[in-house]
Amino acid sequence: MDLDTLFSLDGRTAIVTGGSRGIGKMIAEGYVRSGVRVYITARKADECEATARELSELGHCVALPGDISTTEGIADLVARYGELEDSLDILVNNAGAAWGAPFAEFPESGWDKVMDLNVKTPFFLTQALAPLFARRNGDHLAKVINIASIDGISLNPQETYSYHASKSAVIQLTRRMAVRLVEDGIVVSAIAPGAFASRMNQDARDRADEVVTGVPSGRIGTPEDMAGAAIYLASRAGDYVVGSTLVVDGGVTHAR
Repeated sequence: MDLDTLFSLDGRTAIVTGGSRGIGKMIAEGYVRSGVRVYITARKADECEATARELSELGHCVALPGDISTTEGIADLVARYGELEDSLDILVNNAGAAWGAPFAEFPESGWDKVMDLNVKTPFFLTQALAPLFARRNGDHLAKVINIASIDGISLNPQETYSYHASKSAVIQLTRRMAVRLVEDGIVVSAIAPGAFASRMNQDARDRADEVVTGVPSGRIGTPEDMAGAAIYLASRAGDYVVGSTLVVDGGVTHAR
């Protein structure tokens, strides 16, 4: 057992979708600090490029902005990445959307936008990147990490119907993809975050004192908590975690 390399990611490559802010940025920073050549994508080019410049001070980080909610956008991202790297070791499917509205008023647009980005994109992006996974150095497994949510496991009080449904779907999709792709040396797993401060989780960001009253650990998640989980799953330490979802929530799902 080589503990020096068990969690090592040095020299690997990664794409982190939605990597310009929030949980995606936390994971991207953890990978950059671990010696990974990281490529982040996000729809807003200015934010994506600003984050890449910031993280480049710590290591290798490149912005590949674009809209990956469509198959055309996915193809464009894969093509641009392929101009820079010959292979891929890690994909973090983090880009996501949420929509809240009362049941009687919930719009079809709020359903389609969330389901397309949260569920369809992770599948088709992974599918499109499969040839690049196959070209990686054969001494380690490739990793796909889908970002789910504890809202895919238990309910919160908000009427975010498509978000709840999409994150449950991500957890089941992770299982189905994992059983098939492990045959190709690609390990698929997921992370279900709880309260982490982000633009999507404005309660954890702006009302942390209130939110922590429902968290057994007594605090919201930190960048280290998220980076640690993502590094674990991407490294040799996570090779046997196939199709499972790692809940990182300070105990919330057990207390609900």
